Amino acid sequence: MGDVMASVSVSVPDEMKRKLEKFDTVNWSAVARKAFESELSKLELMDKLTSKSKATDKDIKELSKKIKAGMTQWHNQMS
Repeated sequence: MGDVMASVSVSVPDEMKRKLEKFDTVNWSAVARKAFESELSKLELMDKLTSKSKATDKDIKELSKKIKAGMTQWHNQMS
């Protein structure tokens, strides 16, 4: 990562800020950077997988509803 770094501000609830300050030896910028990298990798993969998709927003919303309903049903059966 020899690149020049840009600065990004992140807002967190006061309670989280107090907890972060408790562990002052942790490099929270590095932790946040890794989290950003991980999420970006997932989003870039999704873009790549869906870039040629012909599904409409309506199709995606319907599929999302079905997945959520199935996960809820599965979770209720497991409880």
